[in-house]
Amino acid sequence: MSTYIMTDIHGHYDDMREMFGKIGYSAGDRLICAGDYIDRGPQSYEMLQWMEHPGENVILVRGNHDEEFACYADLMTVISQKAGLEMDSVEDTLTAYQALRQVSSYFDCYGTVGSLIQKKKVTLRQLAQWAVYIRKMPYFYEIMMGGRRCIIVHAGYVESLECLKKGETDDTYDSLEEFYLTARDAAYVYGGVKHGMILAGHTPTTEIYELPFNRGKVYRVYDEKDDCVFYDLDCGWGFKESNPEARLACMRLEDEKIFYIQNG
Repeated sequence: MSTYIMTDIHGHYDDMREMFGKIGYSAGDRLICAGDYIDRGPQSYEMLQWMEHPGENVILVRGNHDEEFACYADLMTVISQKAGLEMDSVEDTLTAYQALRQVSSYFDCYGTVGSLIQKKKVTLRQLAQWAVYIRKMPYFYEIMMGGRRCIIVHAGYVESLECLKKGETDDTYDSLEEFYLTARDAAYVYGGVKHGMILAGHTPTTEIYELPFNRGKVYRVYDEKDDCVFYDLDCGWGFKESNPEARLACMRLEDEKIFYIQNG
């Protein structure tokens, strides 16, 4: 049995399936995904359907885009209940959606929810059910591999927020969960575990002004002080249409071998 790690698929369901073929993924293997299954790409609907029944040996960790989607569904439910709208009506679902869009342009800023309603005729009941699946996802998943604690998380991992107070950083986090979902440079500067490994995504390695910039390849760094290895597996596939360096990455944890899907 092999253990594979992927992250930041961002609505590219067909590409995820292509990766499964490339790595020879089978029911006997284990797959751990580190969040951001939706938005940006054209197949968020297919990804959400897959998330309902991903398979016995698949662990889905929550990402910030997934968390935001669940919050959108919650807000629409509140609006629907106050207005006496029907959760099983596509028309009423669209009414609740449009009401929130008028209040805030940030609401559904990637247009995923609106597309699901208008193109796939998804109702609020289905959106709310997907939110339930998302809320069941852990913020991180930990396994042992080769004597190391391996923590799979969307953005970054710290044992306590106290470590941030000891350093010079402008980043503030109200909770550990916020750090798990949204940390960027702080994940590498202040995060980690002694004698362990952190496998994350969130910050595309195609972004030239970000710390883990690596021209669309997996970023690896070793913290000698804590004997901790960091991997950023988000190689920018969410931006594949605009960045030729973007890749979808997958790592086999047993030997740390990297597999890629890329444009062309």
